[in-house]
Amino acid sequence: MKSCSLGVDSQYVELAVEVFSMLADATRVRIILALRDGEMAVGALAETVGKSPAAVSQHLAKMRLAHMVSTRQDGTKVMYRLENEHARQLVADAIYQAEHALGGLPAHHRTEKATA
Repeated sequence: MKSCSLGVDSQYVELAVEVFSMLADATRVRIILALRDGEMAVGALAETVGKSPAAVSQHLAKMRLAHMVSTRQDGTKVMYRLENEHARQLVADAIYQAEHALGGLPAHHRTEKATA
């Protein structure tokens, strides 16, 4: 077993590509952003991301299979939460990279003094 999984010959490269593929959908990115502060039911997620509950349920099923989200039963509701912090961090980094693509000083690099 290798001590570093970040080498170019990592056994995880193909799986990492699958993770990026899973995140190559705006609704899934929005779901991750919505779940970053805690768990939510499908209806609340659907309202937050502006999609139908059926569409959000389909996305969540795929994300659950990919181990990005997990569930908890709360009475008759199923509550969804992020499985770990990595999906949240991937989405944050992707958005930060998108801010850089626009040029100028990205908002995530500004200090409170610079924006005040």
